[in-house]
Amino acid sequence: MRGRGLVLIAAITAVFPIMASNDTEARLSRAATVLSELTDAKGGLPAERLAKADCVIVVPGFKKGAAVVGAGYGRGFISCRKYEGWSAPGAVTLETSSLGVQIGGEEIDIVIVSMDKGRREKLLSDRFAVGDDASAAWGNGKSAHEDPSAKILFFGRTKGVFAGFSVDGATLSPDRSTIKALYGERMTNQDIVERQDIPADARPFVTTLASVAMH
Repeated sequence: MRGRGLVLIAAITAVFPIMASNDTEARLSRAATVLSELTDAKGGLPAERLAKADCVIVVPGFKKGAAVVGAGYGRGFISCRKYEGWSAPGAVTLETSSLGVQIGGEEIDIVIVSMDKGRREKLLSDRFAVGDDASAAWGNGKSAHEDPSAKILFFGRTKGVFAGFSVDGATLSPDRSTIKALYGERMTNQDIVERQDIPADARPFVTTLASVAMH
């Protein structure tokens, strides 16, 4: 019996990395779809902003938390511009202390566009309080097109309709479990963006980003 138990534990342990890998691949595919659809939609991501972006974060299926009223949580990917194109994607979590009333508890697909290379190190750090950045703004509207001082722009939609939430209390942190699933070891988002080759599972996402963010 003990031998069977050890075999079962070993089998379960072997399956976990495969499940994590499949989940990561599915979320990368969803993130690529979100990028394509938000740039194609009327009133969506402005091409001129993407063409000048330094880093882009995509969080598909951001959810309002069930346990804490008003809180929200999502997992996504970040890629930054490099001389030869776009970097391998790091993985991030996005959390908010309050979603406000604008999305009504629905899932929301979010794209965050950073226009300022000087903020890159903060975006890739262990914790970046987006809500404390005075230049962060919801981009579905005036700030996306007319406010040059907005250096971090949020775009999003829920059920095909563009929507927003308060960026107050929004924080970005590394998604370490996804990083390990995608790259096979622990590393920082800074290391990934600066030094890693693009893994096969992430190529469609990076290719889509390069396509929608062409100069």
